[in-house]
Amino acid sequence: MNKQALEAIAQAMVADGQGILAADESTGTIKKRFDTINVTSTEDSRRDYREMLFRTTEAMQENISGVILFDETIRQKSADGTPLTQIMLDAGALPGIKVDAGAKDMAGHAGEMVTEGLDGLRDRLAEYHGLGAKFAKWRAVLNITDTHPSAGCLTANTHALARYAALCQEAEIVPIVEPEVIMDGSHSVERCYEVTTAALTHLYARLAEQGVHLEGTILKPNMVLSGSQHATQAGVDQVAEMTLDCFHKCVPEAVPGIVFLSGGQSDVDATAHLDAMNKIGGLPWKLSFSYGRALQAAPLKAWSGELANVPAAQAAFAHRAKMNGLAAQGKWDASLEG
Repeated sequence: MNKQALEAIAQAMVADGQGILAADESTGTIKKRFDTINVTSTEDSRRDYREMLFRTTEAMQENISGVILFDETIRQKSADGTPLTQIMLDAGALPGIKVDAGAKDMAGHAGEMVTEGLDGLRDRLAEYHGLGAKFAKWRAVLNITDTHPSAGCLTANTHALARYAALCQEAEIVPIVEPEVIMDGSHSVERCYEVTTAALTHLYARLAEQGVHLEGTILKPNMVLSGSQHATQAGVDQVAEMTLDCFHKCVPEAVPGIVFLSGGQSDVDATAHLDAMNKIGGLPWKLSFSYGRALQAAPLKAWSGELANVPAAQAAFAHRAKMNGLAAQGKWDASLEG
């Protein structure tokens, strides 16, 4: 393990005013998104859409430090033959790769899931490193009810995250560890706080057991939010305060950065919450973003599969990237949304 190299990559991933574009949608997921704009999902249409984002020079140079890719995408070339990873590197963004095999129903635990993909991971990581990947991502899915997640679910998922992280560092790849407490449900913000605290406590205990070098990792968590069906939704300031309180209790200061997932929030809500946390300040870690839908929803709609719409779609992407880049520095204001 080259600790200094891992630390340098991790620091670059959370450079001031920059965050990560999550473009690692599976073929099935991106088909659902294309269906909403009446575009047929093919290898070429998926490439064209992602290439459009990667060639948005303003966003990629100024506000995007890295891109999480799907297996198909890291192997693709643009229409002119340039590898998509090279387009990113030329813009100053690091290529990353999703390496988990998805969340599956957990045996003996009704309503809970465990993420698979450890089998053969060492060899896959070696291949991805050869393809240019500088970091990787593994997502655990934690559903909330009055009784979930169970201790068994937390243990299984955080143990897998820790084993994945150790294998990544062996391969000179920075691991993003993502224990996502799902926003869907009728739970209160207090229940989300309780579950997020438990998840992060389990996670860092398992990472320590596996000898993971925390300075060469990035955390990708949920924010502490009210369940989407809860009658009372916590306000921006409450979300910011409760999320940071949770992190101060659970996340070691050795972690260089925390990049939030948007988790179903609206574009502006995801930006506002990130900004509010950075405005509080006094943090031992960089706080930034690793958004998928919250960066892509506007450009996807603007694009709608039409070549003539590319400039408008790129402008929409650049705007959302800039807004979140400002939020990552505590410099965003709602008036900037126009």
